[in-house]
Amino acid sequence: MATLSRFQKIALISLGAVGGSLAYYQIGKNEKKFDVQNAWTTNYKPSVKWDRNWDHSEPQSIVKPPKTSSPEEQNTYNEKLEKAKSKAVRHVLLVRHGQYNTSGETDLDKTLTELGKKQADLTGKRLAQLNLNWDHIIKSTMTRAQETGDIILKHLPETVDVKHCQLIEEGAPVPPEPPVGHWRPEPRQFFQDSARIEAAFRRYFFRAPPDQTSDSYTLLVCHANVIRFFVCKALQFPPEAWLRMSLNHGSITWISILPNGNVVLRLLGDTGHMDPQYISSR
Repeated sequence: MATLSRFQKIALISLGAVGGSLAYYQIGKNEKKFDVQNAWTTNYKPSVKWDRNWDHSEPQSIVKPPKTSSPEEQNTYNEKLEKAKSKAVRHVLLVRHGQYNTSGETDLDKTLTELGKKQADLTGKRLAQLNLNWDHIIKSTMTRAQETGDIILKHLPETVDVKHCQLIEEGAPVPPEPPVGHWRPEPRQFFQDSARIEAAFRRYFFRAPPDQTSDSYTLLVCHANVIRFFVCKALQFPPEAWLRMSLNHGSITWISILPNGNVVLRLLGDTGHMDPQYISSR
């Protein structure tokens, strides 16, 4: 390797000093061009923005704006906005039915297995331990969900309002992405089921109305495909991602809808209340 002479070293040091002075001078002249970013979040632009009016309950979308900018009309407008605001949290808990007999020819034959009944019983005990003030319990009209709901209800107060709903029956919400080889319904099934499951989402997922003063708790006993689709829709994830999640039998999923319209996923497919020998997904 070639060595530098004393003269070359001095020349390099001199050039470095001059270059550093010029750089310092240039930075001094153009300070605004060298702004330091404190973190990666500075001036960060999200790839997708949250739709604040996803349930069409945002006060600004309900109350008509004032026609003039007079103080009187502005005050009236602000008062109406305040009255239109949600004040409570809506909690929606979703339970997947227990394991069932998949070899049944009709829905009536697809009853819970002994393991499925045990799973439903353990889930009912867990829901009772939460000590929530249930407003409604809605069961899918399919046999396995009806049986699961009946077992769960043995652990909850008799005063709970119970309803049945065909909209939350199992189905094919939308074609999943990425597609899977072992499950390929006919396109017509997606066409039929997607509208029904979307209608179910709109029926049960919305922020509390302005006249609701305390938090509410709704329990849906339904099916894995429906629950996974609901999670994607509620969090404003691509709905095609629903099949990327796996849910165990008797699992609990908990979604909270805040007064400002924000949504929080508190639990996803929780089966922590079951011993390992009772956990299954198929």
